Amino acid sequence: MALFLLLLLALSVVAVAQDAFIGVNIGTELSDMPDPTQVVALLKAQNIHHIRLYDADRGMLLALANSGIRVTISVPNNELLGVGQSNATAANWVSRNVAAHIPATNITAIAVGSEVLSTLPNAARVLVNALQFIHSALVASNLDKLIKVSTPLPSSIILDSFPPSQAFFNRSWDPVLVPMLKFLQSTDSYFMLNVYPYYDYMQSNGAIALDYALFKPLTPNKEAVDSNTLLHYTNVFDAVLDATRFAMAYLNYTNIPVVVTETGWPAKGDASEPDANVDNANTYNSNLIKHVLNNTGTPKYPGVPVSTYIYELYNEDLRPGSVSEKNWGLFDANGAPIYILHLTDSGVVLANDTTNQTYCRVKEGADPKMLQAALDWACGPGKVDCSPLLQGQPCYEPDTVEAHATYAFDTYYHKMGRSPGSCSFNGVASITTTDPMAVGTGPFLMDRHWLLPRI
Repeated sequence: MALFLLLLLALSVVAVAQDAFIGVNIGTELSDMPDPTQVVALLKAQNIHHIRLYDADRGMLLALANSGIRVTISVPNNELLGVGQSNATAANWVSRNVAAHIPATNITAIAVGSEVLSTLPNAARVLVNALQFIHSALVASNLDKLIKVSTPLPSSIILDSFPPSQAFFNRSWDPVLVPMLKFLQSTDSYFMLNVYPYYDYMQSNGAIALDYALFKPLTPNKEAVDSNTLLHYTNVFDAVLDATRFAMAYLNYTNIPVVVTETGWPAKGDASEPDANVDNANTYNSNLIKHVLNNTGTPKYPGVPVSTYIYELYNEDLRPGSVSEKNWGLFDANGAPIYILHLTDSGVVLANDTTNQTYCRVKEGADPKMLQAALDWACGPGKVDCSPLLQGQPCYEPDTVEAHATYAFDTYYHKMGRSPGSCSFNGVASITTTDPMAVGTGPFLMDRHWLLPRI
């Protein structure tokens, strides 16, 4: 049997249409979630061209319109039963969340549920129906050639993942996985996989070395060797990917591409998680990006691209659970990086240091009286030169408290060296990565960079 699987894999060709990309997941469990326009501004600043949303939020999809960013939207788990039990419900979902936004918003995939087999096993019985119903709705809207349909699965459904050549899925899920794989193959879709070397390392009781989890260079004697294929593995990520392919081959599916829908490393943990720290998070994600964008492939499939989404864009401070659960983000809510990735190519995704590309603006819904008081303070005791805001001067129009306050707040913020405490103004202002002085991004109607000395 093992020899048969090896032969199948040797003869199979994984279909890929283009080079691998790096995308980013965007969770929203933040106490101070940036508005959609701020999110899109950060994505553009960081050259992020692929994202995955955990829902199909209308405001976010509208903000992404005409941005060119390729978007994977999701049917949330709490909507899965309804979609999986009714073709009409699925059709309505596609009409409302997909057709209404195409083509302005570049939706390229739909993730139906998330880790359903492990987090919502009672809904597993309708998962394949949900995939089929969503796809049928896309066909009816003539969108099936543009948008792939799949479902993210955790790597934990693979049993005995090392050596990869002996890996197989939990057989109890065969009634779901076999028709699911058939669907993916027939629709030319891909297998969505969540890969977390951090958890593999933490749960290995010392069997997995930290360097092996972090993509760090290993001496040959520390590489993991598959005794059946004699392939050498230098990191957990590749081993899990090849284990997934072998597990699919065990079920006679050998030509379904894999896309990693989640992977990452937490930058902070409590005392029981000392390896959840900034250095390790930076090392993992930096090495991951290089590994993916170089189209390195895996030992079994060298050179075969594996597109990957990093978990995640923002730290989600409202997520339940341990400290590490709240600290997987690349940025804080203000768009400031948690750490600067070790990437050198300025045009590469996430290679831009936005530490010095932050601004101060009025918060939406700020109390008008408090706003006026803060403006008076900035132009008085705060010693901001507000003469450009006088009637007849370049920044007088638009003559609103919001526009004038944003000018004064941002000027003061830069004057104080962009220190976080200098953009509060009793809670009516906040830091943003969107320049409020640029055309079309704030309360101003013209570019006024010449008025603001940038420190």
